[in-house]
Amino acid sequence: MPIEYLPFIFFFIALFYSSVGFGGGSSYLAILSLFLTEFYEIRSTALILNICVVSIGILGFLRNRVISLRLFWPFLVTSIPMAYLGTQLMLSQKLFFLVLGSSLVLAGFFLLLKYFKEQLESKKFSKNKKLFLGGTIGLLSGVSGIGGGIFLSPILNLMQWRNPRIVASLASVFIMVNSVAGVIGLHVSGTFQINFDFLLKLLIAVFLGGSLGSYLTNKKFNLKFLGVLTALLVFYVGLKLILAYGFDINI
Repeated sequence: MPIEYLPFIFFFIALFYSSVGFGGGSSYLAILSLFLTEFYEIRSTALILNICVVSIGILGFLRNRVISLRLFWPFLVTSIPMAYLGTQLMLSQKLFFLVLGSSLVLAGFFLLLKYFKEQLESKKFSKNKKLFLGGTIGLLSGVSGIGGGIFLSPILNLMQWRNPRIVASLASVFIMVNSVAGVIGLHVSGTFQINFDFLLKLLIAVFLGGSLGSYLTNKKFNLKFLGVLTALLVFYVGLKLILAYGFDINI
């Protein structure tokens, strides 16, 4: 598939992910890893696209007064420094793609669980549990270049914390702060790499897709089928990276 088709693909990725409070970082990484060889450019590009898409979602949640800093801050206070720390780890290309592949497999699995798990009665979390979850997922997001919402949201839904709308708004904020911390970390470590002409085309695509996704969410369109397909794609590409860089097996 020619690389010129990527903006069209990223438009639909942003459309889906924005509808559930995500930025799309896992799928951006998955697709970019098939076309780009420089893993620092892959990480940098995915983080910028994440910031663009979740910014749209956060504005929508703010207008509807869903975001609650009182509930969210323990998740964020540990995730930000850990995401920054994760970007400072200088991984070899092979190790990075193994970490990325493992992260994508987990992301695909968690995303599938999100769609097949029914929401039950909400439970309260202790502050320590929030701090632990935020820091752990923040570190993983910094290392892999994923904002972390795709891990946090399904886990919180499985653990029955609050309603899905509050969880989705937290995921958007979580992705935003971790992605910004990641970009800063890459700048400080000297590994922030961007092809601005290429990035601009992708930014336009994800902005349009993210805006449409947020609109469809407000209109209550059912995007579950597209979500399941996306989860399967993320899982497949993650498995492909693990087999290729860990075992020299191409599928």
